[in-house]
Amino acid sequence: MSRDPYELLGVKKDATQKEIQSAFRKLAKKLHPDLNPGDKQAEDRFKEISAAYEIVGDEDKRKRFDRGEIDMTGAEQAQRNYYRDYASQAGAGGRYQNNAGFADFGDSDDIFSSFFSGRGRGGGQFRSQGQNRQYSMEVDFLDAINGTKTQIRLPDGPALDLQIPAGTRDGQTLRLKGKGEPGIGGGPPGDALVEIRVRPHKFYVRDGDDIRIDLPISLPEAVLGGKVRVPTPSGAVNLTLPANSSTGKVLRLKGKGAPKRGGGAGDIYVSLKVVLPDEPDAKLAEFMSEWAPANPQNPRKGMEE
Repeated sequence: MSRDPYELLGVKKDATQKEIQSAFRKLAKKLHPDLNPGDKQAEDRFKEISAAYEIVGDEDKRKRFDRGEIDMTGAEQAQRNYYRDYASQAGAGGRYQNNAGFADFGDSDDIFSSFFSGRGRGGGQFRSQGQNRQYSMEVDFLDAINGTKTQIRLPDGPALDLQIPAGTRDGQTLRLKGKGEPGIGGGPPGDALVEIRVRPHKFYVRDGDDIRIDLPISLPEAVLGGKVRVPTPSGAVNLTLPANSSTGKVLRLKGKGAPKRGGGAGDIYVSLKVVLPDEPDAKLAEFMSEWAPANPQNPRKGMEE
């Protein structure tokens, strides 16, 4: 085994404590014995880097080592102890199983700290949370807006109930806690993460918490105005058309859009679209031929070069 802890960790002697910690974390994730069952070489390497980190990962011990006061085992240099001698005296709870040097990892790397959640002096089984499982599913537009309860069937067979909250957005991920991969060594299971894909609707278009819709209206409705029925995700409602409404005019139905997370709902914006009869109307054509000359109009004014 190398007698140089810096060499074992793959860092320079002038590396910062943060760089040393990062190097050890990377190696430990790769070499930890519980992640390499039966691999004696990985276990030996893990012992080496653990011993190295216990020296240079501690700022005070690092200074003493650099001054030549202690060796790789932490023993006074005058004693000339070798690591194999020290390790043989450490008992079943050997140095590489001591988690004292990992206390500062909890806040910076939850995944790494979970590797050692069950380990301490005297041994203990390695515990780790299970991996999350990733899924995706399609839902209808109205089910995403209004909310619904459905099922998702996992590849390994079981079907899980899934609550689609009202107002769910396209691309939103829903979490089924504890429905992922089983934990290791008695650790908690992971979660099932379900990405929602919302199918397009034939006339609704979502815009944030608002919904937009093109509403066809007849020529008499456009000219005279009046009440018209407008579909909404929660049911049709009456909308008052102002007289002389042109195509492109936008009206608002307040609070009829998608539910908001903090309560309330967005709006529905209704864009009017004047639609002429499917079949030509002789009387309408005759009227227009008489009316147009007396009422000249240029709706494209301003577009001419």
